[in-house]
Amino acid sequence: MRTRVAIVYNEPHHSRYDAVGEGKAVLGVLEAVEAVHQALLELDFDVIRVPLVPPLGRAERKLRKLNAELVFNLFEGFCGSPDTEAVLPEIISKMGIPCTGCPASALKLGLDKAKMKVILTAAGIKTPDFQLLNLEILRMFRLGYPCIVKPRCEDASHGLSPGSVVTNSASLDRQIGLVSNWYGRDALVEKFIDGREFNATILGDSEYSVLPVSEIVYSLPAGMPKILTFAAKWEPDNLYFEGTKAICPAEVEAEERECIAKTAIAAFRIVGGKGYARVDMRMDHEGQVNVIEVNPNPDISPDSGAVRQAEAAGMTYTQFIEKIVQLALEGKDNGNRYSPYDSRRQTQHNENTAQYTRIQTL
Repeated sequence: MRTRVAIVYNEPHHSRYDAVGEGKAVLGVLEAVEAVHQALLELDFDVIRVPLVPPLGRAERKLRKLNAELVFNLFEGFCGSPDTEAVLPEIISKMGIPCTGCPASALKLGLDKAKMKVILTAAGIKTPDFQLLNLEILRMFRLGYPCIVKPRCEDASHGLSPGSVVTNSASLDRQIGLVSNWYGRDALVEKFIDGREFNATILGDSEYSVLPVSEIVYSLPAGMPKILTFAAKWEPDNLYFEGTKAICPAEVEAEERECIAKTAIAAFRIVGGKGYARVDMRMDHEGQVNVIEVNPNPDISPDSGAVRQAEAAGMTYTQFIEKIVQLALEGKDNGNRYSPYDSRRQTQHNENTAQYTRIQTL
């Protein structure tokens, strides 16, 4: 009998993101759902789709009725309530069903950028200095300029625009007001590092592998801050979209590549990451790697950065999805109880994945 996999995701609906022109990002999950579904069918799983809608209580009741042996977690939280992302793995864990990706604890940390940075700093991992500010305590600003103003708890580049990089008190005041008004919390104000930007995808549970590193290369008109804005990801007609390109593998020296990989793994490990995550980094003027964000369960739609890195490692999309499934199953009772692989298929799987599981393994 084929193993049944439930793809669980958030059903897109109108939210506060529409009011600020960021509704496009909400629909992105559907691309991942369709691609993952097709890949799982190619792997001979029995696949069902389970869209979740608020309120939270109704979603939880739906989850508790799941008839599946594995949950493929594509749930990004309800629209406008990103903090709900961690709810799904908490519930599924209590049900004893293996679930792809990171545990709830890592998802919570990844979402709260300020708490994440405190933990990274305590572990000796470099990250830009920061403050949490609102208009009432703006007088406490101490970082100096330039700095970048972000929502504390958002992903998908929500709230990031050219105005996010501020160079004086007037622009700082304006941007903190916008972020606090739009996203309802203190703004994260971070020392801006204008160096080379990299990201790396990590796969693993107790042992980790880093896929080939990507560099974000900017070719923007003078005066436009080199940052990955919302428009760079979601608006094809925008200058930021046209002037932002991911190069993979990144053109770096072997020593730099090793440093980036080690930093990514260290950050992934310190937040309790399992399954897969993407770590975003920048080099400062001294050439040291600074972690900007850790993104547990990043986008894995076919045109995503994580998939681009997997392809650079020699994987097809289906092999990448199979690796994510394998990690989830191995994490549950050593994979013995739920493994869908017979010996013949496992041998072929090992041959297919031998190349990329060795790449930059540290």
